Amino acid sequence: MVPTYNCANYLRFTLESILAQDPGPEVMQIEVVDDCSTKDDPEAVVQEIGRGRVQFFRKSNNEGAIANFNTCVQRSRGHLIHILHGDDLVKPGFYHRLGQPLLADEAIGAAFCRQEYINEQGDRQLITRCHQEQSGVMPDALSVLAVTNRIQPPAIVVRRHVYETLGGYNARLFHSADWEMWVRIAARYPIWFEADPLAAYRVHAQSDTSKLFRTGANIQERRLCIDICRHYFPSASAGRLYRKALGYSALYAAKTASRFLTAGHWQIALIQLREAALCLLKLYQPTRSPLS
Repeated sequence: MVPTYNCANYLRFTLESILAQDPGPEVMQIEVVDDCSTKDDPEAVVQEIGRGRVQFFRKSNNEGAIANFNTCVQRSRGHLIHILHGDDLVKPGFYHRLGQPLLADEAIGAAFCRQEYINEQGDRQLITRCHQEQSGVMPDALSVLAVTNRIQPPAIVVRRHVYETLGGYNARLFHSADWEMWVRIAARYPIWFEADPLAAYRVHAQSDTSKLFRTGANIQERRLCIDICRHYFPSASAGRLYRKALGYSALYAAKTASRFLTAGHWQIALIQLREAALCLLKLYQPTRSPLS
């Protein structure tokens, strides 16, 4: 399922990466779900690249990225669901390598792989860390994912039953709804980790993520997400995971501030430093919560 909005210039590369490993319509649905784009014509790209193989659905009005994720889940028909942003990519072997463990073991709720971060031109900027040497079920998935988001949406496949059981993406969150979902899944189901980088997440100046840095909303929503996720943590480790998540967010905001300051964007740097301080304040303030 390919959610898209005003990114038709990247959509052709996204669809080509899927079709290069297409197992056929009897095995996999491929559908682009357009959140009422206003600046380009994704349907034309679907017709050109998909040639009848790719379905297209245009929503009647723009509802935002998270609502579009939920629309993708609702419109999907398969037992395994992959949400691939309209500007991201999958590498050869993605569907076979991540589908195999889910088909072999119905207890596994989701499978994810390492991912590349690429720029607007498609050049690799970095590869995410390897959580364990061998591919397999990740025994500490919840403790890892509770602290910070290690998975971008193009890198994970989720079982339909899991979405049906846990519900959709949280509409209260814009920047962190995916992270909250991964924590929710990890709290209830085993998660498979694929050690090879088989997906690519595109970072560009006009992305929603880049815009949030300028207002501090990226860290503000991290705090909200942590408050929501703490209710999924086991009682024995809830306080520790909650504090680690806040501490990591403070460190992340401080590093972000340093990066913007080096680039000469001192106003953004100050905003990120403010958010780092608010994370620390929340971390150390007295609380009546049983997590204290």
